[in-house]
Amino acid sequence: MAEPTTVTASLNYLVLVGSTELKSNVTLKGEDVQIENIRGNEGSVTLDTTGFQYFKRAAKHTAFTDDATIKEEYYPESIDLVKELTGASKVVIFDHTIRRNAPGNLTDDPENRKPVTQVHVDQMKKASIARVHRHVPEDAESLLKKRFQIINLWRPIKHAAYDFPLALCDYRSVDTEKEVVPVTLKYPDFNGETMLVQYSPNHKWKYLRGMTPEEFVLIKCFDSNEDGKTAIYTLHTGFIDPTTPEGSPLRMSIEIRALVFYD
Repeated sequence: MAEPTTVTASLNYLVLVGSTELKSNVTLKGEDVQIENIRGNEGSVTLDTTGFQYFKRAAKHTAFTDDATIKEEYYPESIDLVKELTGASKVVIFDHTIRRNAPGNLTDDPENRKPVTQVHVDQMKKASIARVHRHVPEDAESLLKKRFQIINLWRPIKHAAYDFPLALCDYRSVDTEKEVVPVTLKYPDFNGETMLVQYSPNHKWKYLRGMTPEEFVLIKCFDSNEDGKTAIYTLHTGFIDPTTPEGSPLRMSIEIRALVFYD
């Protein structure tokens, strides 16, 4: 069976109701969109133009069952990988999340989260700068004088991600002034910020159907290079693909988020 070139799927967008102070104060609405499958045309997207880029490189660590071992084994190889592919001089991973699309999964801890089902951006500028101060306080002032990014390295684990794949939006199709809305996330010891997104028919969505554990995508969450030409962040969400083969195993994936610094 031939690969579909596009699929139609419903993505959950923000409908603004009142304050954006808490997640409970926002309403989501599903909008049908066209999502292009770029399998065979992966070179059409890059980190600095669209905000994301696909690569193929198997991970040495493949168990992904123990938090400590992930940090001991998967973090170092991921740091080396991000440095190699971006030319960065310093990479600091500050968290990771394993997601499982499992029926009855009601927990929300970092080792057992569900796929995110709303269009969002992980970090705002203010929160990104705060991350630098939080995770590398001794060097924050000097590091912030040069270009830095937050990058998410996302890959399927165990099997191909036909179920609940990840859709990413071409940064060039987003009106960053009108469509992206900051939302405060309340944590026990600090406040974070994310961004939810209002619908636009101009958004150009992409995905790589059936990503395997040997494939991964770098997703830009923030870039301090605000030259007006470089992608600053990437809208993304998990979605239900109507072409998912019957009986496909439920999605399992890991994402690591890293501070990425340049000389």
